[in-house]
Formats: sequence, structure tokens, C-alpha cells
Amino acid sequence: MKEKIIVVMPAYNAEKTLEKTIKEIPENIVDEIILVDDKSTDNTVKVALSLGLSVITHNKNKGYGGNQKTCYNLALEKGADYIVMLHPDYQYDARIIPSALDFLKLKICDVILGNRIRTRKETIQCGMPLYKYFSNRFLTILENFITGQNLGEWHSGFRIYTKNVLQTIPYEKNSDDFVFDTQVLLQAIYFNFKIGDVPIPVRYFEEASSINFLRSTIYGLRSVLCLIQFVLQSLKICKFQWFLKK
Repeated sequence: MKEKIIVVMPAYNAEKTLEKTIKEIPENIVDEIILVDDKSTDNTVKVALSLGLSVITHNKNKGYGGNQKTCYNLALEKGADYIVMLHPDYQYDARIIPSALDFLKLKICDVILGNRIRTRKETIQCGMPLYKYFSNRFLTILENFITGQNLGEWHSGFRIYTKNVLQTIPYEKNSDDFVFDTQVLLQAIYFNFKIGDVPIPVRYFEEASSINFLRSTIYGLRSVLCLIQFVLQSLKICKFQWFLKK
């Protein structure tokens, strides 16, 4: 029986970049593309429909994490075996989807991330702000050390999950904000799933979505808090709802 691959796109004001992102997805690889629009104020929905995507709209803005919850619920309901989370802002090269999927199909990994940090020179030359680069490096080193992982980047918007991961981890208990991404990885590690990464080009440009310095700082602090909770949960000192099985 053919395994089902669904791409999910948590979207907010992505009308300028959506079509370019879709055109990079290799043909005959993906069974369905679902775009969840988080109450955009532009023509994201109109563009998505014109491209033939399955479109779901929120009647109010639920936040980045809240959007992903809808994405994953829909993908699982539709019987996806592999769920590709791809930002529609053209920051991540969708051409690597087939290669990244192979690591999951061969059962080498349960989760694959796109790693934008291949070299400092390339990353900065391709537009990643210095404060984002250094905060990314600091958090990734800390997160790898605490969890025992060896990921090149923890904070990527390109991810592929097996259905077993999303059926197991209690992602619906996570934050509706950006720290959702950190929580999902900590949950996957807590439940002993294997995580890996593949190199992906860096793309920073005016139309690409990006959170500002203040929100980046808040995100970083919340990620550290989640890391502390992970340690306390793992040592059985405290219990946190977002680590309790579905």
C-alpha cells in the first residue's frame, strides 16, 4: 500500500511568496498540500485556492503554534504517513523533500529538520541577521548539550514527521506561540524518537516572514524555560502537562 505524504503550511500573509514555494515542491512526490491560513490580511487564501491547495481558514488568529496544531490534526485525519511542515515564505528549499523523506522511510530517523547553519559565512552572507545567528547558535548548543542530541539547528521551519511521532506526542498541549517548535522537539526526544537533519540553503529577504528582536528574545527565553522543564520532567522532579501522553 502506498504511503501518504502530506505537506502542511501554517500561513500568515504569504501571498507574495506562496507560489514560488509551491513551485519548488517536486512533482509526483506529495499527495496533498494543506494550507492553514491564520486570519491573513492579504490575499494568501485567494492565491492558495488558485494553486489548487486544500485551504482551511481560521476565523481568528490563533498564533504560529495554534496554526500548526490545526495543520497536524488535519494531516492525521486525512491518513498521512509522513507530514512535511513547510513555511510558505520561501525561506526553505522544498526541493529537498524527497531526499529528506528517505531518512524516515528507511527508519533512520523519525523526525528530520532542515539545517540552515552549514557555515557562519554562508548563513550571514545569505541574510540571516547577526543577532539571529548568534542566538540560534547559543540555543542550539545549549539544547544539544542538555538533551544529548547533535543537531545543526533546532530552530528550523522545515520539518518532516512520521505519523507515529504526531500520534504520540501531546502537541495540542503546547504553546500557541513560536516556542511550539521547541516543545515539539523536546517531546519527541522525551518519547525516544530519533531526530536528524539535512542541509538546506539559507534564504532571508524582505518578503520572508521573520519575528523581530523583541519577539526573538522572548522566544529564546521561553525555549530555555522549556528546556528546564524537560530536565525536571526527565529527572522525575516535576510533571508538566505537555509531556503527558495523549
